[in-house]
Amino acid sequence: MADQLSADEARRMALRAQGFLGRQGGPHRPSDVLRQVLALQLDTISVLARSHELACYARVGPVGRAAVESACWGTTRSGEPRAMEYWSHAACILPIDLWPWFAFRRRELARRARWGGHVNTNEAVDEVRRRLTVEGPLTSSDLGGSKNGGPWWDWSPTKVAVERLLDVGEVICTTRRGWKRVYDLTERALPARLTGWVEQSDESCWLALVEMGGRALGVGSAKDLAEYFRLPTSAVTAVVHDSDLIGVTVQGWGDQAWAAPEALAALATKGRHRTTLLSPFDSMVWDRARTVRVFGFTHRIEAYTPSPQRVHGYYAMPVLAAGRLIGRVDPKRVGTTLVARQVSVVEPHRAAHVEAVAAALREAAAWVGCDAVVVERCLPDALGPPLQQALRTL
Repeated sequence: MADQLSADEARRMALRAQGFLGRQGGPHRPSDVLRQVLALQLDTISVLARSHELACYARVGPVGRAAVESACWGTTRSGEPRAMEYWSHAACILPIDLWPWFAFRRRELARRARWGGHVNTNEAVDEVRRRLTVEGPLTSSDLGGSKNGGPWWDWSPTKVAVERLLDVGEVICTTRRGWKRVYDLTERALPARLTGWVEQSDESCWLALVEMGGRALGVGSAKDLAEYFRLPTSAVTAVVHDSDLIGVTVQGWGDQAWAAPEALAALATKGRHRTTLLSPFDSMVWDRARTVRVFGFTHRIEAYTPSPQRVHGYYAMPVLAAGRLIGRVDPKRVGTTLVARQVSVVEPHRAAHVEAVAAALREAAAWVGCDAVVVERCLPDALGPPLQQALRTL
């Protein structure tokens, strides 16, 4: 196996590991996506769809949303939950089998006074425990509401209490109801095969997550490995030499890199690339520094940027084609029309770029139930006519 990789080899390893390059285009079902990338970031913004839905769509194509919901919040044939929500890269959907390996974070959050300053929190915690025990799984609305009468972040004592219990592992969320978390006692909801696990040490957790993160990345620096599950970089450097990841150098990276053995073994394997729009929160691009290093593409979420200061748009979605990030689309849905408020393509743009953007827009439109695509603005302006022509001929 190679211990020196070109930048192109590292990029292809990353694409394959994330499900964008491979036989028949990669994973076939949303459940395959979750098993492969291991973390689907959640976000309240919904433009074409929510971020976790977009991440599955980007890899498997226009699969029905019911399949996405089943993969994220459904159960197996034996009745076990497929996944859970917890703090990973951010608030993420994770395979339920990762529960033992987040013991380090549960202990960390138990030590941290994250919810300090709230009145009667202890009493609220006791009440939440009691109600979940007696009444079974409940949403925050069932428990009495999440708001405290102030701004959107002003949580009620009950919401603070149940989130505190989620942090420390007494409560778990394995499903949602109408986009609301459904909370249950961990001892009741967690599969029996996991409840009997001996509590893992911090070092054991870090080692397992470093190896899993390495497989999800294909190849990455210590900082990349740390960012994937938001581990301390010091934790990664403490255990990575004991992992099964292989130390490599990557042209232009500078820092030492670590590759998954399977990713190295698959380097010579050809595969089909996906052409698609990516959620700004997709694990392929959520690490901004890595995205620049791997793709030479600067990606930034502008949803929280004042409108006059935006460059690419409110929810600019990177366009992936032929294994490259070739541009951005800022979409919205108006009735049965997908409106591309702004489309930009990296320069110098080629005919293949234009055709790829058109194909990505058409497929995304069909997936969300739109029968027309309208482009309002293009950067550069010269992109407009060929893009309109490509959209007409698809």
